[in-house]
Amino acid sequence: MKHLAALNKYFLSNKWRLILGLLFTAISIVFSVFQPIMVRQIFDLLSHNIDEYRLLNNTSLKGVFRADFTNVLAFYGVSILLFALLSGFFLFLQRQTLIVMSRHIEFDLKNAVYQHYQKLDLNFFKMHRTGDLMSRITEDVSRVRMYVGPAIMYASRTLFLIVIIVYLMLEVNPLLTLYTLSPLPLLALTIYYVNRIIHRKSEKIQAQLSNITSISQESYSGIRVIKSYIQEDASAKHFEEASEAYKNSSISLAKTDALFQPTMALMIGLSVILTIFIGGIQVIQGNITVGNLAEFVIYVNMLMFPFFSIGMVASMIQRAAASQQRINEFLQLEPVIKDVPNAKTVKLQGGVRLDNVTFTYPHTGITAISDFNLHIAPGQKVAIIGRTGSGKSTLAQLLIRMYDPQEGKVMVDDQDIRLLELTNLRGQISYVPQDVFLFSDSIANNIRFGDPAANLESVRTAARQASVEKDILGFKEGFDTEIGERGVTLSGGQKQRISIARALIKDPDILIFDDCLSAVDARTEKEIIGNLYAYLKNKTAIIITHRIFALFEFDKIIVLDEGKIVEEGTHNDLLSLNGYYAELYARQQSGDDESVTE
Repeated sequence: MKHLAALNKYFLSNKWRLILGLLFTAISIVFSVFQPIMVRQIFDLLSHNIDEYRLLNNTSLKGVFRADFTNVLAFYGVSILLFALLSGFFLFLQRQTLIVMSRHIEFDLKNAVYQHYQKLDLNFFKMHRTGDLMSRITEDVSRVRMYVGPAIMYASRTLFLIVIIVYLMLEVNPLLTLYTLSPLPLLALTIYYVNRIIHRKSEKIQAQLSNITSISQESYSGIRVIKSYIQEDASAKHFEEASEAYKNSSISLAKTDALFQPTMALMIGLSVILTIFIGGIQVIQGNITVGNLAEFVIYVNMLMFPFFSIGMVASMIQRAAASQQRINEFLQLEPVIKDVPNAKTVKLQGGVRLDNVTFTYPHTGITAISDFNLHIAPGQKVAIIGRTGSGKSTLAQLLIRMYDPQEGKVMVDDQDIRLLELTNLRGQISYVPQDVFLFSDSIANNIRFGDPAANLESVRTAARQASVEKDILGFKEGFDTEIGERGVTLSGGQKQRISIARALIKDPDILIFDDCLSAVDARTEKEIIGNLYAYLKNKTAIIITHRIFALFEFDKIIVLDEGKIVEEGTHNDLLSLNGYYAELYARQQSGDDESVTE
């Protein structure tokens, strides 16, 4: 229950809906308890007047008496109907306030979870599966909504109803009330015991549901790999095993839930039997009237649903507590990469420097770069070349501060980037990652993602500079063409060039290209490089690649190996060293490497 205390701030922001909902609940119950009172009065009226009515047999007053009595009964009947309608009306208002409140809280909580996702750093997403993250914002939040809406509504109604009815019962006959309510302590113990079981099983079910969601998401995203390796049956079996575990846990929880209703039905039935037996004795002794007995039986039946709802509410609360615990654990995580107090906002000129930088990935323990030093002057064009795993992409992610180094400093214009606002830093750097990601949207909007305010002409210019405009115009809908998830309807080269266009439309001061031309042919690559050379004239550019662009005049070429610079200089300088760069260039020139650029 302590985990649900985190929701108090949401109740506070919706306090008027909560207060009105509770008020409408109380009014609805007041009108509903008038009905057994009136039934009691009808029974007493009948018992008091039936003998008198029989004495008037064969007299002229019998008709008058019957007419008057019929009018009285009609009055009571209309009154009972009116109270039922008023009770129903306020019950409607109760749902319109409390259930609507729960939807507002659900909206706020989902936004809070999503916004926190946006704040967390890259390392968090590498350590958590997508399915688990989706489960927190869907299943967990939905179960919490059941607590802030239906659970509170049923619980408040149950509380008000029990308090009012018990008070009225005590007013009639305390002894009969004691016997009628005597099974309830046993019911309370049963509820407490079963609730503990429900809480434990709910936590297990939520974890299994997250696992199923993760398996589904991975299967959908990797469907082409699954099909190409003929692993459909194995994938289906893996999902079936996870579903079987979830099914068994859910059935086990359902069996536990099923204990509530039979137990409460037994207790309510026992209360009715005691009411009739003890009440009958009290009537014979003249302590209560027949109307009182009828009133008590109706009260017991009115308590039936509240006591049934105790189990349902308890189950909702326990499930919500388990879900809110998962949400709280997530919301309490603080991003490692965040703005320092009084972070600076500056206009970048394009200078980059790394001083004695060492970085080890937290989730793997692998040291990607070690004691690394690099200086790039504003406007310089630098190529970073190296084998797979040499630390090229790590450098790019350090420059846009996806990670912070454990040792050393990453500087931009002699400013430690940890002292700059993240939005300020990343807003002036364009990064084209190695793993291209496109959204399920139009091509124009995917390019415009770099600058949401850009007009169509700017989008077309960026596409032209990335040598993808002709491809786009070849589609039936042109720039309005909707692409599938992750750009599945496009070729690898088209996706890379759209990603480049997205970076160019931003018009940044520093551009970082991380092996973003690997999927294009030599002719297109030559065209893109020609366009980029003109575009990058006054900008700082870092091109990370595993190939050599002989047509691009770099100010500096750096060769990495195991996170360290092993060669550095111009194209001619590196050729004269007869090292890895010269070997790679010779291999490309001889045609051994199909990615050679002539």
